This record gives sequence, structure tokens and C-alpha cells, in this order.
Amino acid sequence: MFLKNTWYVAARPEEIDGKPLGRKVCNEAIVFYRQADGSPAAVEDFCPHRGAPLSLGYVSDGKLVCGYHGLEMGCEGKAIAMPGQRVRGFPCIKSYAVVERHGFIWVWPGEKDKADPALIPELHWANNPEWAYGGGLYHVKADYRLMIDNLMDLTHETYVHSTSIGQKEIDETPCTTKVEGDHVTTSRFMDNVPEAPPFWKLALRGHGLPDNQPVDRWQICHFTPPTHVMIEVGVALQGHGGYDAPADKKVYAIVVDFITPETETSHHYFWGMARNFKAQDPALTVAIREGQGKVFAEDMEMLERQQLNLSAWPDRKLLMLNIDAGGVQSRRVIDRLLAAEKAPQAQPAPPAQAAVAEAAQ
Repeated sequence: MFLKNTWYVAARPEEIDGKPLGRKVCNEAIVFYRQADGSPAAVEDFCPHRGAPLSLGYVSDGKLVCGYHGLEMGCEGKAIAMPGQRVRGFPCIKSYAVVERHGFIWVWPGEKDKADPALIPELHWANNPEWAYGGGLYHVKADYRLMIDNLMDLTHETYVHSTSIGQKEIDETPCTTKVEGDHVTTSRFMDNVPEAPPFWKLALRGHGLPDNQPVDRWQICHFTPPTHVMIEVGVALQGHGGYDAPADKKVYAIVVDFITPETETSHHYFWGMARNFKAQDPALTVAIREGQGKVFAEDMEMLERQQLNLSAWPDRKLLMLNIDAGGVQSRRVIDRLLAAEKAPQAQPAPPAQAAVAEAAQ
């Protein structure tokens, strides 16, 4: 149901500062913590002594200590010490490849020896002072693929987000979908919109632009394996070239969506927005993050109720329209890679994964 020999965002760095974090990824119960040198580590969230969750313990001198009987664990899953006991002969628990990069903690839940850090997406905005980023995390009780469907078809904005980013022009403008290898793109360009919706009015004002003039608007959704969706979004004052308008006539951003499966019916949703205007304005970053957080909260109820319906009627066949093409094609990519991973001598996720950021430029 989900790829395992690939990289997922597992946490934000601050979540493992000073204490261990237990989080399930692709049905794998994992505990994340920092070693003595500050680098992240990840092992099974299972103490080999009595099966207690290691995430209920603590970190001492870079070692993970079980909170039940004080068993110390090493980053490779081997028991190190325990007060008054000999434990070095304990069988190892599973350890995971984990990397801190671009402001996220990444984990490879599959075969550790296949983990290649070079396959982590190169996020061009993450380490660039001309860009600002703000985001958050939601736990969503729904199949991760439902979130991909949601993000690859933004027609729902007209209805679910009618008071923030939705407007009738989205519904009225056809979208186009194309597939290049493992990269699926769905694009919608809306020209001469009478005015921007409330969220984009906030962005226009933040960039020192008028918010009461006609605009050209765009949405370009990029899916790349295993579950990453980057969406180029923005508005430009009408008549200046739309997507290609000069920077002083538009607001342009990338909606960042890292969707990490937890179980078959739940996932961790790391959301955010990277922007290349007023990057040094922290107040604007906070305002945009708060606005975006409210938008995504509106999606949560819909997706979770959708999941309840699908679980209640598992044999019902869902209908597909042309607006669903982005999600359908993204699922086909996932299914193809899943089949390859399960085949004998399966190879790691293809390098196309590393192109997620470049595709959104």
C-alpha cells in the first residue's frame, strides 16, 4: 500500500530536541532522538527487555534510555547497558536510516542498506535567504492517497475553501495533466480574474501591491514519489504576464506538501509555504502560516469523513472525471513502483524522486 524503500519526512527538527519522539511511519513504530553529536537516530519503538515503548524514555549523553527499567540502547539497535544487568547479548532491534536536511528529519522505513541520502529531494528554497518558509503538521485520519487526490485536483477549493482561496474561476477554468516518467503535473491558469480571494489579497498587501485590482492566477501541482506534492501558486496584477510577470508585479509561492503514511487509514501531513517575496518579514510569514493552516484544517474534516465513508462501504466503486486525472495518474505511479519494490531484487526508489524541488521552480 505504501513504498518503504524511499525517504519520507518523519518530523520537524524541534520535535526531537531534548527528548525522544515516537512516530509510526508506514506501519513501522519508530522512535527518533538525537545522539551526543546532535545527529538524529531512529530505532524500533520497542525495548527488547519487556517490550515497553522506548519513546516513553529519555536521552542521556546521546543514548536512548528506556523509561521502564533503564536499559540503554545504541543507535544501531543494540542494547548497551542496564543497571546491575548484563544485556549486551540481547538481540538487536531494527534501526533506520535517518537524515536531517532542509529543515526536516527524513527516514527510510525500508531496507537500511538501500538508503541513499542523494535521493532526498533538493529543495532549492530551503537554504536560500531570498526565500521564507513557514509550515506545520497535521495528523489526518485518512488514507494518504486521499490527500494526494485532494492536492492534485484543486477544483475543490471553490467549495471547501470558499472564504479563503476558493473562487468560481477555478471551477470554470479547465486543467491539464501530463505525466513525464514518475512526475505528474496538473496545471490551471486563470486570466483576468476580477479580484483575488481573501488569502491572496493578504499576500498582495504583504508585498506592497494593491488587492482590489484584476489578477491573473495560476496553480501548477507537481507530484513525485513517494508522496510529495509541490504546488506553484500565485497571482499577478492583470496585464503583466501572469505566471511570467516580473517579481514586483506578482506574489509567487510554492505550497509544500510532504505526506507521510502512518497506517492504511492515517497519515502525517507536513504542510507549508515557501515564498520569494518579503522573505525577511517574519510577521508576514506568521500571517501566511496562520492563514494556510486554517485552509488545510478545512480539508481535514472532509478527508476524514471521506475515509469513514470509504471504510463503511469498501466495495463501492468511485467515479472518475477529467478533474481527477492528476490524482489518478499519481496513484498509477505509486502502484507501478509498489509492484517493482515487491518484485524479486527490487531496486530503490528511482532518482526521479530527487527532482521534486526542481520541478516546482
